[in-house]
Amino acid sequence: MDGLNRRNALKAGGIAGALGAFAIIGPARAQPWTWSPHGSVAGSGSGADPMTVWDPEADELVAGLIERGEVPRVNELLRTWTRNGQALPDGLPSGLRDFMEYARRLPQWTDHAKLHTAIEFNKKRGLYLGVLYGFASGMMSTVIPKEAKAVYYSKGGHDLKDRISKTAKLGYDIGSAGAYTDDGEMIVTCVKTRLVHAAVRHLLPQSPHWVHSAEESIPISQNDIMVTWHSLPTTVMKHLTAWQVPIPAHESAAFLHSWQVAAHLLGVRDEYIPNSWPQANSQAAQVLDPIIAPTPEGAKLADRLLGLGANIDFAILSKPVLGSFTRFLLGDKIADGLAIPREPVWDPLLRLSWGPFIAVREGLLSAAPIAAEPYWLLDEFLRKAALIYLSDLRMPISIELPTMNRDMSRPPR
Repeated sequence: MDGLNRRNALKAGGIAGALGAFAIIGPARAQPWTWSPHGSVAGSGSGADPMTVWDPEADELVAGLIERGEVPRVNELLRTWTRNGQALPDGLPSGLRDFMEYARRLPQWTDHAKLHTAIEFNKKRGLYLGVLYGFASGMMSTVIPKEAKAVYYSKGGHDLKDRISKTAKLGYDIGSAGAYTDDGEMIVTCVKTRLVHAAVRHLLPQSPHWVHSAEESIPISQNDIMVTWHSLPTTVMKHLTAWQVPIPAHESAAFLHSWQVAAHLLGVRDEYIPNSWPQANSQAAQVLDPIIAPTPEGAKLADRLLGLGANIDFAILSKPVLGSFTRFLLGDKIADGLAIPREPVWDPLLRLSWGPFIAVREGLLSAAPIAAEPYWLLDEFLRKAALIYLSDLRMPISIELPTMNRDMSRPPR
């Protein structure tokens, strides 16, 4: 990924809080569900509103693990399961083992040639993807109302740095070489995340703080997962297109396919997974775009996320600079809703220099003197931020099932 090593790549996927990567909840939808399953990878379906569909297979199983006190032992065993082709550890409850063997299978419609092409795409566009996963997708999670509330009141809301480490892993794993091969880790990450979702569905309704603020009685519906899904690949591709990054059609389709497979492994029904970018944009226009809005919980999360670099003695990771980058990518309306101050230097710098920066990186223009200084500043920001901020993340990263919600009496970290 543009020369970044494993630690740098992980950070590039989560630097500004890729906390939204599937571990949380999307918001309510004002309009009836009208998106047709004919536009899905399945090509057909029941047409049921995904807000009324959850993951019954995983939910009943994980609820039982929690109620019987088996989660600590399960987490201990699953720490050793890290590679897609690796056998599940001995000692797992039989029901969990059977479910995981089923859940780890790639869908029949998987196109391995496309997955290979997606690896090449990620290598070439790794720097852009890191920025977009972090600042666009990650910060967008704080203005998806139900998602922000769920993160804030769940256990992950207490320790955001730990949460970023785990969610950044998904962004890294999907872009790594052999993501879905036996030696990769993406299948493992998705299956563990699916189990975490089930745990959160069981636990969050027991939080009086969440119940008081929530619009629903059961979190993380199929609709909610797809809301967050669109904040990742759909949002990323919209930005790359707007920036006029030249992407061959087969690479664009391959990038989408890698995320289609991810959605399936996360437990999303095939009838809700878009089969093309036009269908993805159509679905996003219904489930994501209309519901973006600030909340008190989201504003607090955004403020904490932007302040995570405060303890690092490197000016380019300052809260104002990170905030300015968020404003540039997500726009004034979202930034103002999160109470992110306007910056007189970085705001105009990013607006004026990002186009030449992209053009220089893509080899479309020569590095003329007028573009050289902004180019260096932006390149330095992206690379140094990845190097320095990542050094404080927890390694190795282990995705584990929670057994409790956030203790609201304790100050967050």
